[in-house]
Amino acid sequence: MNGFLTWLGRREIAFWIVLVLLSGSLWLFMSVADEVMEGETLELDKSILLSLRNPANHEDPLGPPWLEQVGQDITALGGNTVLTLLSLWVIVFLLLVQKRKLALVVLLATGGALIASLMLKSGFDRARPDLVTHGTQVYTSSFPSSHSMLSASAYLTLGALLAQFQTSRRVKALIMFTSVLLTLLIGISRIYLGVHWPTDVVAGWTVGAAWALMCWYISRQFVHQKIDSKLRE
Repeated sequence: MNGFLTWLGRREIAFWIVLVLLSGSLWLFMSVADEVMEGETLELDKSILLSLRNPANHEDPLGPPWLEQVGQDITALGGNTVLTLLSLWVIVFLLLVQKRKLALVVLLATGGALIASLMLKSGFDRARPDLVTHGTQVYTSSFPSSHSMLSASAYLTLGALLAQFQTSRRVKALIMFTSVLLTLLIGISRIYLGVHWPTDVVAGWTVGAAWALMCWYISRQFVHQKIDSKLRE
């Protein structure tokens, strides 16, 4: 017991922050999942989904015709094809610059999140929205949104990896702002196109952000280990 308490006492502040945020994210996900399975969110989901449609014609998304194309372009940024190509490029780059451990973190952020997403979808097996015609092709069940989950995990992790090597706070802020904005836009596009309930997207964001947070902490340990080894030389 004393050894365990000593180990806890040696943890840095980042460890405790990550632990609290992870616990909060998982609690939020379980709360949303519980409400969804009990059907408590259905009316709210419907009202939000329909608020993005022409009241006179629910098949017509709000806005000019080109806005739906914008939604499809944005949603593609969270698709398996784009994220796989982006992740492979980053992994190869990291391997070429001798950062093998960080390449492993990127693989965990994308590949691990994909496996977790498929398992969660299979477990909950929620039907897709049937109120409107889908604005893009769908092949899996609805909860949680894999686009939201994978984009949160991939873009937030990549943003955090890039930001931690920057010295300027403004540059760090820009990188993280862009990562968060991309994640939010991809999730919103899924609702706008009528392929996900809003709670699917919220659940995907929470799990994806939690996964990215875990990957960031792992990468931080790798970077600190390298700095410590250099200082000892």
